[in-house]
Amino acid sequence: MPREKAIALKAYEKLAERYAALIDTKPHNAYYERPATLSLLPSVRGKRVLDAGCGPGAYAQILVKRGAKVVGVDISPKMLRLARDRVGSKVEFHQADLAKPMRFLKGGSFDVVISSLAIPYIRDLAPLLKEFYRVLKNPGVLVFSDGHPFGDYLLFKKKRKSKNYFKTELVGLTWRGFGIPVYIPGYRRPLNALLNPLIEAGFILDRIVEPLPTEEFKKADPKRYRQLMRMPGFICIRARKE
Repeated sequence: MPREKAIALKAYEKLAERYAALIDTKPHNAYYERPATLSLLPSVRGKRVLDAGCGPGAYAQILVKRGAKVVGVDISPKMLRLARDRVGSKVEFHQADLAKPMRFLKGGSFDVVISSLAIPYIRDLAPLLKEFYRVLKNPGVLVFSDGHPFGDYLLFKKKRKSKNYFKTELVGLTWRGFGIPVYIPGYRRPLNALLNPLIEAGFILDRIVEPLPTEEFKKADPKRYRQLMRMPGFICIRARKE
């Protein structure tokens, strides 16, 4: 199999500063995906947590405040610089491609792995999920979020970029919500292609959340609030290693 490309690296390098500046107030992140993902976390006080695809450090900061010992991993040098600016030396950061083995991380060294919206940039999920399983202690917890399989299919079908729900497809959108237009590519996949590699890696599926936007979202963006009350945008999953 050919080496997987880091499809969104250039886009996030271009977007990094604006993304970091708005990540705490942009509705889809702050008032939709993040509350749902955080709701799936166990207590992390005194626990070692891997933040896989840590971006500018929003989750890392929250985890530190909750008493966790955090290691953050991201492929973007700019995102890592911004994350270090945000949380300082409280978090250990590494530049790494999640599509490749994280050999610098010891097996069985984390209580929790959290990965917020990094899955869409990985074509083959099986190796990544096996890596998450490897680095987790037994017992351990994995919490991650992704674009909703059905919601993404409807979205990209409408834009004539997707013709078959059952295919894993490279699609993309031009994001305009961060002040500059940036085309972001990603993989849209059916539900079975999201869950089966998780189960095959050894995880036990524990809980699925199809989030609804919060009241803060409604105040910030009433139009998209109404849309998300009718059609899913993200899916958040908790799985266990036992």
